[in-house]
Amino acid sequence: MSHRGRWLAGACTSTVAAALLVTGGALAPPAREASRSGGGAEVAVGAYLHYGSPGVERMQGLSHWLGGTALRAGHTYLPGDTWSNIEGAPESLRSWARWRNARADRLFVLNVPMQEHNEDGVPDHRIAELIRSGAQGEYDHHFRRLAERLVDLGVPDTVIVLGWEMNGFNYTHRCRPDPENWKRYWRRIVAAMRSVEGQHFLFDFAPNRGIDSIAWTKCYPGDDVVDIVGMDSYDQPPGDSFEEQVEQPYGLQKHVDFAREHGKPISYPEWGLFRNGDNAEYMRDMLAWIADHKPIYHSITDYCPHGVWQCGQNPRSARVFREFLSTRQGRGGPSGFGREDYRARPEP
Repeated sequence: MSHRGRWLAGACTSTVAAALLVTGGALAPPAREASRSGGGAEVAVGAYLHYGSPGVERMQGLSHWLGGTALRAGHTYLPGDTWSNIEGAPESLRSWARWRNARADRLFVLNVPMQEHNEDGVPDHRIAELIRSGAQGEYDHHFRRLAERLVDLGVPDTVIVLGWEMNGFNYTHRCRPDPENWKRYWRRIVAAMRSVEGQHFLFDFAPNRGIDSIAWTKCYPGDDVVDIVGMDSYDQPPGDSFEEQVEQPYGLQKHVDFAREHGKPISYPEWGLFRNGDNAEYMRDMLAWIADHKPIYHSITDYCPHGVWQCGQNPRSARVFREFLSTRQGRGGPSGFGREDYRARPEP
């Protein structure tokens, strides 16, 4: 989804927000080892609330709405307009770092663009040139600076969702114009960030569900530079029904199978409602899918039309979401349900 849309939704609407983050269990032990083993920790639930400090502040409201469910994952994005912002210039990172360090079992998830002017409609031929420059090391210093910034802020274990939705058509960090050099560029970024003393970053490879502009497996840069295999998945075509979203080429089932084959845990950095409106059936199915497959974390996009907490146009889905995650249900949060168990519940 558009990062610019996230900024506008966060900046212009006091009612956008949501962060759901799961209760229970501590996060798996340090960084790379935990992610590769798949851990045994319970799912950390998150949401896109706002790109800056208001995102931190809104977590308390969602927790209250969920009957006191503890929020364990914080999720935001670095703007891709300038290299200085990609280097971690936004002052709001201090607020996120304070939130992360207030409790040992929290998880900070940060989407990081791979190019500046990331939503400026750059044509494919220019994208290919930028990818080749990145593969040759021209931008390494920007990512070292970001890594140094995060370590200095006390969040050396940040989950880095690098170059998200790279299989799409829009972002300047898209893969299709030169997949081989794109993979080399990813590898250089990871090497640059891992070179910083004190880091324990986790790198999350997160395509869009489906083929989009290119099969996302063609962009996979290698097991040694990926710690988590994620997927962004909204209720939209291709796949009008949830079953179609599972079974489509490079869909939800392929995501789970691919991660298992590569020995990686999974995540859902972005998901939510979209083209099919207030779809309680989708909400039940997606939450049950998450409960069954136990990702490291998942994060709903919680502004209209995607969200449920402060997006009043989705009341039926909001009821499902709240029931599923609320501590008032007394069933241990999402890990207490299975797909068939939850789908058997009546329509709200």
